[in-house]
Amino acid sequence: MEKQNYTLSVFTENKVGLLHRVSGIFTRRHINIESITISASEIEGVHRFTILISEPLALVKKVTLQLEKQVDVLKAFYHTEDDTIFQEVALFKLATNIVDSGMRLEQILRDNHARILSIEKEFLIIEKTGQEHETDALFQKLKPFGILEFARSGRVAITKPMKTVQKHIDELQLEKAE
Repeated sequence: MEKQNYTLSVFTENKVGLLHRVSGIFTRRHINIESITISASEIEGVHRFTILISEPLALVKKVTLQLEKQVDVLKAFYHTEDDTIFQEVALFKLATNIVDSGMRLEQILRDNHARILSIEKEFLIIEKTGQEHETDALFQKLKPFGILEFARSGRVAITKPMKTVQKHIDELQLEKAE
């Protein structure tokens, strides 16, 4: 079975300890989480876990079903790369003295659709929003300038299928009522 990237969207109630239980499911199956982002969703009181893993489809299906069995999980989905639109945010801290190489740095930022967020006395912060390979490419271009610090978010994804989470939640409530 061939490994492939899958984005899991897990819609949950906002309960203490849920992150531990969710990550435990992956740990027990020896699945490495490439990235995880948790935030409020479009539905009040419902949070969204966006989890990137690289595994065979059969294992992804099993994990998704296991996630749905958790008490505070409302619904879990898995999607291929083609079924999602995704981005990440990366922040780079560079020493302010590199501004002396001004035009070269400015051109790199323009070519990579990055921007300067903040210029302080001793450092400047650059932001890049894009896919992982774009962030990695900018990292390599900024490396000669001396990166003081680097941080990137996990994947943030929106799915292309049009069925809303609210529709799934409504269907679940109908099933429980029957």
